[in-house]
Amino acid sequence: MSKDRGGEYKNVPLEEQDAVVLRKAMATGSVKEPLISSASLSIVCYCLASILMTVVNKFVVSGRHFSMNFLLLTIQSTVCVLCVLTVKRLGIISFRHFEMADAKAWFPISFLLVTVIYSGSKSLQFLTIPVYTIFKNLTIILIAYGEVLWFGGRVTALTLVSFIFMVISSVIAAWSDISHASTSVPGAGDLSSVTSAVAALNVGYLWMFANCLTSAAYVLAMRKRIKATGFSDWDSMFYNNLLSIPVLILFSLVIEDWGSDSLNRNFPEETRSLLLFAIAFSGAAAVGISYTTAWCIRVTSSTTYSMTGALNKLPVAASGMIFFGDPVTFGSTSAVGVGFFAGILYAIAKNNQKKAEGTAKVETIIPMTTRKE
Repeated sequence: MSKDRGGEYKNVPLEEQDAVVLRKAMATGSVKEPLISSASLSIVCYCLASILMTVVNKFVVSGRHFSMNFLLLTIQSTVCVLCVLTVKRLGIISFRHFEMADAKAWFPISFLLVTVIYSGSKSLQFLTIPVYTIFKNLTIILIAYGEVLWFGGRVTALTLVSFIFMVISSVIAAWSDISHASTSVPGAGDLSSVTSAVAALNVGYLWMFANCLTSAAYVLAMRKRIKATGFSDWDSMFYNNLLSIPVLILFSLVIEDWGSDSLNRNFPEETRSLLLFAIAFSGAAAVGISYTTAWCIRVTSSTTYSMTGALNKLPVAASGMIFFGDPVTFGSTSAVGVGFFAGILYAIAKNNQKKAEGTAKVETIIPMTTRKE
């Protein structure tokens, strides 16, 4: 209900009232449960954003001679920050102004994010998307036991069984990947060709292992830091990308080759425009992945966030097979199937654990007064 110019009150449609309230909540990143089912919506948005980012990044780094990963991440982070500042200037969103104290407190999280994205992009250079997504399951195990140490979490027997299936799916994926590489490379009968193909996969597995470790550290540290600083989702996204830019520039200048020959190899003239557009687009899409990551961790838990990414492997793996011609073999499909089963099993285990903890909490409540009949 609102006043018109004559001072009379008139009814405002509920839809308009809800739209106003929702717009205010979105601008501050403080959407509450009564307005939106935050947990479910954050999970859906995170899944869509992760699929988009995986496909675009795989396209960019899959070039035969691409090696300037730090430059790629620098452009993505810069575009991301510019997009967010633009949206803020338009009044669509709102987040806190830059302060050096906040930057110092958040810098370790941004540095961890750099290691996560870089190790992920390097592993995508050597591994197929299905194998990459399956091995991300191992991050769940690390996060779960990290929550046991940091947040008083608990691993039940059924959860442990799901972890075993996750490991099995990763072993199947690695076996299938190596078997396919040893038989499908040009000159498969030549021992040196097979050895070089397997060696390239081993490099990818090393980067994947590093990605699992840094991803677990990033998720756990971010959850702890969000509680300490009171950052909103937009605050987390803005500081993550802004603080990562100087680190990425430094690493790019020190490690990567900026010679003209290297630039021509990384950005061939015939595909240069398309690559630059894809990088810029992925930077804009990074707004979605950064925001939905912080949103999902805040309204659920770090383990649930990681589990969501694991259950997301089916559409992600399918995207690799559709857009990049990743091999569809019995081993690869079996690995995806076992990994998906492990994800469902884990979801059931966590749901049962939550119900049991809720029941125990109710039973331990001590009434402060005696109700009179």
